[in-house]
Amino acid sequence: MNLTIKEFTPDLAQKFAQLNLAWLEKFFKVEAHDKNVLNNCEEEIILKGGRIFFAELDKEIVGTFALLKLNQHTLELTKMAVDEAWRGKKIGQFMLTHFQQYAKENPSYQYVLYSSKKLENAIYLYNKYGFEEVNLEDNPPYVRADIKMIYQPNNHNL
Repeated sequence: MNLTIKEFTPDLAQKFAQLNLAWLEKFFKVEAHDKNVLNNCEEEIILKGGRIFFAELDKEIVGTFALLKLNQHTLELTKMAVDEAWRGKKIGQFMLTHFQQYAKENPSYQYVLYSSKKLENAIYLYNKYGFEEVNLEDNPPYVRADIKMIYQPNNHNL
């Protein structure tokens, strides 16, 4: 497969929302926080110092993920989704490899993610790619979150 990573451009905002809404609606409920970020991704992610990436296969966007800046020292790996027609083709692993490279090049940040233990395949991948479970705070940003994981770039050699 000829997969590449493409950076956010405003014309991809709708695709970012579409991929994530399809995933969220299939497995969970779309929360107010999700709607705000997805409907205003440029304002809520890009302009606040975050990044949005897309997995592109033969000029077709097949996956996405974002790095949401939580504060000066922390980025949240969030809104990771793969088009249902392309699941099971290691696109998530491709995106996590790109994430690791980004983290290696930006080691001053701590990287966190929130997920749900019901997503066993995702949790397996996060562990495989170096994320470690930590205590979940009392009021996580997502109702669906029952696990918090961190990635520390300095602990991993690529």
